[in-house]
Amino acid sequence: MSVNQNQEQRKQVLDFMTSAHQQFASVKEGANASYIPYLASVPSNLFGIAVAFTDGEVLEVGDTQYEFAIESISKVFTLAKVLEEIGKDEFKAKIGSNATGEPFNSVIALELHNEHPYNPFDNAGAIATVSLLNAQSSDDRWNQIISTYNLFAGRNLTVNDEVYKSESDTNAHNRGISWLLKNSGNMYTDPDQACDVYTRQCSVAITCRDLAIMGGTIANHGVNPVTKKQVVSRQNIQPILAEMMMNGLYENTGNWLYTTGLPGKSGVGGGILAIVPGTCALAVFSPPLDVHGNSVKGQKVGAFLSEKLGWSLLNK
Repeated sequence: MSVNQNQEQRKQVLDFMTSAHQQFASVKEGANASYIPYLASVPSNLFGIAVAFTDGEVLEVGDTQYEFAIESISKVFTLAKVLEEIGKDEFKAKIGSNATGEPFNSVIALELHNEHPYNPFDNAGAIATVSLLNAQSSDDRWNQIISTYNLFAGRNLTVNDEVYKSESDTNAHNRGISWLLKNSGNMYTDPDQACDVYTRQCSVAITCRDLAIMGGTIANHGVNPVTKKQVVSRQNIQPILAEMMMNGLYENTGNWLYTTGLPGKSGVGGGILAIVPGTCALAVFSPPLDVHGNSVKGQKVGAFLSEKLGWSLLNK
């Protein structure tokens, strides 16, 4: 492809991103997450769209520099770290790869499966995934996780202490899940430690641009498109994308896949990440969520851009 052709294609992408931002900015559906007090206070009109290409170019529209809580999107990158340590076969045996059909924090789903986690994106599986890291202490476990996130983002990220405190004060449900996992032998470190580190990873502050670059690393076969560093081995990209395809937006994953044809992951902080393997990653930030905990505008942008730009993996 010539330089001029590439520039023209990127201009088209930016034009559609701008159109999507203009079209969906006035959408009033959804509401901020309220069960975590800090998230309820985030301005609901914030709206950013970023696309990171595998060659390192990043396109941005709207509020892409506002730092928000990564929340459940963090599960993607902790999964990547654990896959590097223990491999996909052992991971699949210990955590699983199927959707439960229940809400992301469901205790019923855990009980129905003999207190065994079913995938790394529901809270039970995510906390168990954190516990699988070979760490000597809570600090060691945390440093492994944040160092991995930094490599994906290409910069040093920090925890939003207000989010961390807000979540720690309200995470009794997740602590209960952690002890249920301990009871069934599916917790691989101290359950309170695993829950605390999990809570901290959800409180990492990122921008929409950061999220696009982190996703762009997955789209680029594990190589950060900006720093050019190999962050995760190519062989572990498929299981990451498979988990995103199956359970990235919880009970609404099927609808997301139906309209976008892309692996995705959402967080109750308002972020949504979608991967176009070998091409780019899309990140959207907009705090109002649907009843499943997924950004309303993020889903609309994903469907719009996938259709306009032919991104769907199911229509090749």
